[in-house]
Amino acid sequence: MSYFSSTLGMEPGGDRQDPARPARAEPGRWPKLEAALAAVNRDLTATLPGQDALVLMNVPSWEPEPRTAVAGDQGRVTEDQVYVGMPDGRWHGNAVNVCDLEEGDPREPQDAMTVLSVVAEAAQETVMELRRQAWPICWVHKIGLHQRPAGTTADWCGEETDPGGPPVWWCRGGGECHDVSVVGELAATLPGKQRRALRRGERERGGHA
Repeated sequence: MSYFSSTLGMEPGGDRQDPARPARAEPGRWPKLEAALAAVNRDLTATLPGQDALVLMNVPSWEPEPRTAVAGDQGRVTEDQVYVGMPDGRWHGNAVNVCDLEEGDPREPQDAMTVLSVVAEAAQETVMELRRQAWPICWVHKIGLHQRPAGTTADWCGEETDPGGPPVWWCRGGGECHDVSVVGELAATLPGKQRRALRRGERERGGHA
């Protein structure tokens, strides 16, 4: 699913956007998702210069009204779904929060490592689909990386997880699988030239080298 809106937040006349439309998530509403996306955005800005940080998008979830609803009613808004999107409001892939509140699910995953894994995967789907390129890339083997549990082997099954360790960007190039970096720490793996350019950019923006 992909959506585009040029009117996120406030309309030009000062009226609030229709709450039934997708919009950027309100800061502080999804703290675990926000923390995970901040880590992923570090990798994004380090490896795709010029790409603005990704954002969380709230997308209203619609359910049919009961049979007693008035004819013509389109539905009622339930818990929002949250996607990782581009700054212009477009996204691709699956929601990063759990929305079946009637089953007792939390509004967002509880384990920090699970959240980071889910958000990294969603961010990768959005970037790759909307920029039409592989991301991130292994600088050694020049192929796309995958988000995996640390120490993943070539025969890894998607249902296998290691909750004790952080998710990593993983490469299967060169005939030997290897972990490239923990999600959020790709900058440390950049070749010297790119790493120096990144540090110069940080200094110019008033950051720390």
